[in-house]
Amino acid sequence: MRTVRAEWTKLRTLPSTAWLLLLAVGATVALGFAVTGALDIDHCQAPCHEDLPKMSLIGVRLGQVAVAILAALTVTAEYGTRTIRPTLTATPGRIRVLASKLVVVTALALTAGVAGVIGSLLAARAVLPGKGFTPANGYPPLSVTDHLILRAAIGTVLYLGLVAVFSAGLAFVIRDTGGAVAAILALFYGSPVVALFVTDPRWQHRIHRFSPMDAGLAIQATRDVAATTHIGPWAGLGLLSAYAAATVIGGAILFRLRDA
Repeated sequence: MRTVRAEWTKLRTLPSTAWLLLLAVGATVALGFAVTGALDIDHCQAPCHEDLPKMSLIGVRLGQVAVAILAALTVTAEYGTRTIRPTLTATPGRIRVLASKLVVVTALALTAGVAGVIGSLLAARAVLPGKGFTPANGYPPLSVTDHLILRAAIGTVLYLGLVAVFSAGLAFVIRDTGGAVAAILALFYGSPVVALFVTDPRWQHRIHRFSPMDAGLAIQATRDVAATTHIGPWAGLGLLSAYAAATVIGGAILFRLRDA
């Protein structure tokens, strides 16, 4: 716990930490509000099949950028300022240092995820009735008492936690803020872009199925899951967990073998 407290002290004293957490929550809520606010039941083909919970939580695709940057900075900031050496002098157990960083940044990502998800669902719940998505038209208010919406909400929070773990693990491998952030964003956003230029439907399916972002966010689907996702909701989150575990294991190995 002393190591965890030390890592928390270092992270909260970074000027960027609070701003990145606010950005993660704000971007998640703002984009979700913009998307749901742009919907109108009069403009969709009857019967409407809009996945409203998924659309209200779409802002996580933007908010995750701030989480990834924060997780990368948790590791690379010390390499940039060379304070990693005093850290390892005070705590020679490198795996303990790595685990403590992961605990702190994951806890912050989960906290931001909870705030972002609650804010997004409340914003959608407020704006959607004015767009015609009312109980009379077959759209009850968004509520976590619905098990599918609850799954999407919890899954989105877990997704952000896994993004933090994945990003921190990759940062231990690369050890440079710019390089780590660029690699993380390329891995998350690059695969869907590549799929746009692939004409073979089978390969499009495979790219989306194994893309970290598309696989992880399959957890948000609440309507026509088999038709709208390329992998099952929990299977997709499990795949992202495997990616995160791989980066952490790789980072831990290199952290122990390389000089600070």
